[in-house]
Parts: sequence; C-alpha cells; structure tokens
Amino acid sequence: MRRTDDFNTRVWKPALVEAGVIEEPKPGQRHEAAREHEVHALRHFYASVLLDAGENIKALSTHLGHAVPGCTLRTYTHLMPSSQGRTRKAVDGMYEASASASDGPQTAQGD
Repeated sequence: MRRTDDFNTRVWKPALVEAGVIEEPKPGQRHEAAREHEVHALRHFYASVLLDAGENIKALSTHLGHAVPGCTLRTYTHLMPSSQGRTRKAVDGMYEASASASDGPQTAQGD
C-alpha cells in the first residue's frame, strides 16, 4: 500500500467523517472512493486559492514542487480565474487616464 493510500484510509477519511463531510462506511465496507475525498484534493485547493489570489504560475510551480511551470499549467489551468474582468479593467483604466489628460493649448509644443 502506498503511503498516501494508507494516510487516506487511516487518517484523512476518518477526519472527513468526523467533520461531517462524508458518511461513515458500513461495518466491513470501505469509504466511498471519490477523488474529491482524497488528501490530494488539498493540493488542488491550495493551488486554486493561490491562483484566485493572483499568484503567478512560476511561483505556484515552485510552491507545489513542480520541476517546470508547464506541469503546473497542464494540471491547474482549469482552476485559473478568468482574466476577462482584469483585461477590461486595465484597458478601461488606460482610456480613463487618457481622457483626463488635457489636450488644450497648454499641451502644444512651443515653436
């Protein structure tokens, strides 16, 4: 048995039962097999929190122990928040800044 499987069975799943997240298995049966109930889900939660907070992929890759950021991108891209709102805000901000700049005669270069 792998160490993570052992940890899931002996520690993690009983903790989820205690917290009321999953049901206690019936006597003689195992806990329900579901990816979202495995301890590895904590890693995905951690990644999603950091991505949502704006952490960059390179830094997240280092935090997760990935050798290259490409691995992090392939694994966690689906967790990345949409950048559409940030993009619109950046472009709107640029236009607002240019609209408030004076284009009157005082901005013309002297002869």
